[in-house]
Amino acid sequence: MKIALIGYGKMGKAIEEIALQRGHEITLKIDIDNISDFSQQNISEADVAIEFSSPHSAFDNVMKCLQFKIPVVCGSTGWLGKLEEVKKTCTANNGAFLYSSNYSIGVNIFFALNKYLASLMANYSEYDVSITETHHTQKKDAPSGTAITLAEQVLEKIKRKKVWVNHISDNAEELEIISERIDPAPGTHQIKYSSSIDNIEITHTAHNRMGFATGAVTAAEFIKGKQGIFTMKDVLGF
Repeated sequence: MKIALIGYGKMGKAIEEIALQRGHEITLKIDIDNISDFSQQNISEADVAIEFSSPHSAFDNVMKCLQFKIPVVCGSTGWLGKLEEVKKTCTANNGAFLYSSNYSIGVNIFFALNKYLASLMANYSEYDVSITETHHTQKKDAPSGTAITLAEQVLEKIKRKKVWVNHISDNAEELEIISERIDPAPGTHQIKYSSSIDNIEITHTAHNRMGFATGAVTAAEFIKGKQGIFTMKDVLGF
């Protein structure tokens, strides 16, 4: 498979390493220094584009891929206010688009555990719930896309919480997400249920970027030759 990398920072380089190990070819690498090379002619050689750039450029990058008729896997977070516009463009162009806030297989299993635990805790109002996410200091968005996904899952199941906030809160209807930026930290997410009697916690800790990179390449393998809008649930089958 031929892959275009849109965003060639630390994640882009990790994706390249995994892709080459799996026998794929990188036909285009785009970063801030060669954005003019992001043209229809240059990307047309690729079977799939993998987009890991920044919150400020992700939307435009994804839209260009769809307009150029290239299936695109996007892992950038912090731009989802425009997600519906991307989905409409994908459908109008008979394209293929796959988005996840986190491509790690372990994190996607963690998502499933989080939903199940939240459903178990829904009727136990004596437990308050909070989320903590820890990343390296170069991460541009806070809270992380993964933390937002976890929070939205909790809000769906625990109706006494009405909205998530990215600060410490005394409001019982607000779900706290506490963001910490510490080096080195590829990513840790913790869900904590606290009562006067005990605590219940689930935690996912990434040791490096390779889990995210492997998942992104797996998603690219999945989306090649397809049309439609997909998530990692489609890739993993749960």
